[in-house]
Amino acid sequence: MALTACGSGGSDGSDSAGVEGETGTEDVTLSVGTFNEFGYEELFGEYEELNPNVTIQHKKAATSNEARDNLTTRLAAGSGLSDIEGIEVDWLPELLEYPDQFVDLTDPAVEGRWLDWKTAAATTEDGQLIGYGTDVGPQGVCYRADLFEAAGLPSDRESVAKMLEGDWQNYFDAGKEFVAASDGVAWFDSAGATYQGMINQVQNAYEEDDGTVMATENSEVKDIYEQVLQASVEDDLSAHLTQWEDDWTASFQSDAFATKLCPGWMLGIIEGNAEGIEGWDIADVFPGGGGNWGGSYLTVPTQGAHQAEAKKLAEWLTAPEQQIKAFESKGTFPSQVDALDSDELLGQVDPFFNDAPTGEILANRATAVEVTPFKGPKYFAINDAMQQALTRVDVDNTDDAASSWDKFVTAVNAL
Repeated sequence: MALTACGSGGSDGSDSAGVEGETGTEDVTLSVGTFNEFGYEELFGEYEELNPNVTIQHKKAATSNEARDNLTTRLAAGSGLSDIEGIEVDWLPELLEYPDQFVDLTDPAVEGRWLDWKTAAATTEDGQLIGYGTDVGPQGVCYRADLFEAAGLPSDRESVAKMLEGDWQNYFDAGKEFVAASDGVAWFDSAGATYQGMINQVQNAYEEDDGTVMATENSEVKDIYEQVLQASVEDDLSAHLTQWEDDWTASFQSDAFATKLCPGWMLGIIEGNAEGIEGWDIADVFPGGGGNWGGSYLTVPTQGAHQAEAKKLAEWLTAPEQQIKAFESKGTFPSQVDALDSDELLGQVDPFFNDAPTGEILANRATAVEVTPFKGPKYFAINDAMQQALTRVDVDNTDDAASSWDKFVTAVNAL
């Protein structure tokens, strides 16, 4: 990214260092850019009632990639960003290299609000906090109980958890049993999505802690790549879909696949895509142990004309009370310490997922996470090249695993 510095200085009306303006004194319209499902739609209306001077304009991108492209383009242009921009953890490291583009959100009022590692990931070496944490992505396995039952597999969530407990090969072996007994239904949706669940259990997949790229020499990366393509293509367990594409979205309206790796934020996406479809459930299990996929932040770009008001809104949206409401709405599992201990969170059930106790399940999945992968400035680009490599084999059928790996190596070397 070729970005121009658009830093902001403080003013007499600042309510924290680096934040221009003041709050509550004039009518303002705040634009908020998000992607996928943050669960904020009802919260925006609630905030407007509490703050009559504020009108919120929501700009929602369809995917994380689309939001990232918009953000980097407008950062480079020096204008056009929303007052608040949602960012995803995989491209957060890129933005930490340009702290002058973002308001320093450090504030005594929010110290200790988030899990330590969540805050640390958005903090520069000199202590600037560029983002307030929204959610984390502890993963379970979402599945179609009706399709399991039709194939003669256990279908209640406790039995499914017991069946899938173990390593990734056990998950794929269960898939072979399912596919052999089903009528053309795949085991999982996408090689790319399945790979993501696997690679998120690797501490240093693509870069050393000092940022040195070693993705193409890491045998663990290649082993996972080959294992998931063996399951997807050779064993034909995949529905051969590209996550987030139109055909993937439409596939939820049919019996295209039986399982889906499921971070909390995926619950709302499945419910939206599978509207009217019965049979979805979620099991308190994840192959290989625990895993976290994704999680986002709210930033306040220095381009904004209402920085203090934007900071105030971002702080409110990421408070424990609001994040519990967002979880109830779209399954975005909170990263706030007080929220994680809340009886309100732990008591949440999801009617769409057969009244599954999603609060309790995802809390259990969060405690099972043992690895927080290192993600350096080139993580997103390397992982995007890997997703393209998988897609060439699993979806496009233009390459075999070996030739597509060679193209991945070329792409990484060109970074």
